[in-house]
Amino acid sequence: MKFQMDKAPMGWNSYDYYDTTVNEAQVKANADYMAAHLKDAGWEYIVVDIEWYARDSGTMRDKYQYIPFGDEAIDEYGRLLPAENKFPSAAGGKGFAPLAEYIHHLGLKFGIHIMRGIPRIAAHRHLPVLGTKVTANEIADPSSICGWNPDMYGVRKDAAGAQEYYDSIISLYAQWGVDYIKCDDICNTNLYPHNPYSAAHEVEMLHRAIEKCGRSIVLSLSPGPALIDKAWHYEKYANMWRITDDFWDRWALLRNMFDRCELWQNHVAPGCYPDCDMLPVGSLGKGFGREWETNFTKEEQRTMITLWCVFGSPLMVGAELTKLDTWTLDLLTRKEILKLVSNEYVGRQFEKNEAYAVWSCLNDTTGEKYLAMFNFQETDQILSCCLSEVEQFAGQAGIEAVHGAAELWSGEKLVFEGVLVDTVPAHGARLYLLDSYPQQES
Repeated sequence: MKFQMDKAPMGWNSYDYYDTTVNEAQVKANADYMAAHLKDAGWEYIVVDIEWYARDSGTMRDKYQYIPFGDEAIDEYGRLLPAENKFPSAAGGKGFAPLAEYIHHLGLKFGIHIMRGIPRIAAHRHLPVLGTKVTANEIADPSSICGWNPDMYGVRKDAAGAQEYYDSIISLYAQWGVDYIKCDDICNTNLYPHNPYSAAHEVEMLHRAIEKCGRSIVLSLSPGPALIDKAWHYEKYANMWRITDDFWDRWALLRNMFDRCELWQNHVAPGCYPDCDMLPVGSLGKGFGREWETNFTKEEQRTMITLWCVFGSPLMVGAELTKLDTWTLDLLTRKEILKLVSNEYVGRQFEKNEAYAVWSCLNDTTGEKYLAMFNFQETDQILSCCLSEVEQFAGQAGIEAVHGAAELWSGEKLVFEGVLVDTVPAHGARLYLLDSYPQQES
């Protein structure tokens, strides 16, 4: 059975700030901050992103993001290991176990990024696959590669030893205490436009290996855009899948996410989460060689958080947590908003055009009803919504008694008769918890 969760995963990922350069001390510092300031609001995953195994990653960043055929730490069975110069507690064959233990003691969960396939260096050296008489070159498919990272070959679909290779790495990760795996170059193998889901068999191998490993592990697939006609496959074999390529702090990308959420809204379910990608808030980009503060305005950041939550996307912060300012920390700890990523809350788009969008969100168990209004324009807009026309609320007990709403970002209360009317800031969002305030209130 696939790992089931009561909500979409919420955590921190090292990529947006550190790129390929994150080290053990930096991971611990972010974990310490999460435990002290974010855990109570539901944040729990600490994820080490790409090239934790590369000893020389980041040393030639002016030329390469990923150094061709770099200096990689690897064991005798072709399994990548944490580079000890970046993760010193991995020495002596301990791998990520000491770091995972540190994070678990904080009451958090530990995750890692991997590339699909088998290291090219393992294939070139003909290293054995654990538990078999097969060598890495026999299962490697040199025609299946990543267009932007040179570290891996894909694994052949029907090769003897292929499943055993995936079993061996997942077993190792489970021994380390890994709770979350983000696998890259697998959700959309975009180097092959004629077959953009060419690694579907490797998703299945990962799924089977996780089932065997004896540990509950979240499987997240990257990069997107995920293929809507393959939704059934993602849902069957993974927990998360990216519906976009890398998401950064540009309004055009945020506006486009509304189109993607519209496409994927019916595929959000317990244990199955279309993923809008990371939240580029706060300080970003140090590992890219140019640290900056998010280009999103405060209103755009509220729009992003509101959409991710009403849609039901996983939430992964990309910032350096230890540099969060008071405003951003408040943005990320609004429990009354973050709770919408729970499986109990279902969001649906009600209306969208070039100027604005309206989403509803419903908890069938508690009867809670939410409405979100988004302004796509460069100036403030007066928007309205007739509650009786919202499909998700049709036939809901108590909908006729709704005469008011609490706007959750501002705390303001609105009183109205049937039609909710409010001013929404430019590129901003307003999120309402509908309620039956007395009609005479003002």
